[in-house]
Amino acid sequence: MAENQRLICESIELPESGKGIRFTILFEGEETAAFVVRSGGQVHAYLNRCAHVPVELDWMEGEFFDDSGVYLICSTHGAMYAPDNGICVNGPCAGKSLQKLTVLESEGKIYYMKHEDRYV
Repeated sequence: MAENQRLICESIELPESGKGIRFTILFEGEETAAFVVRSGGQVHAYLNRCAHVPVELDWMEGEFFDDSGVYLICSTHGAMYAPDNGICVNGPCAGKSLQKLTVLESEGKIYYMKHEDRYV
């Protein structure tokens, strides 16, 4: 594993439109909650922070998708986000987006890629 990679989980632990995996990163010098989900066969990661008010999205640990499994949803405000790009498609933050993080899926594992100064 390269120095700029941190293992989040095994690929098999992340089902399509299912429960996400929470992890933490340092963001602007503070430990911050983040999460990874799988949608459309791809892995997507974001800071666990609603674009409307900075509260965590999941209503129970790892539960980020709405009942349909199509959108990520904020349990506090009901804001709905497209899982592939984090853009709010419905709710009080329409047009804003979640803060996307870079992840890599390789050889059955999912890694957080630490490459920006704001994120470690």
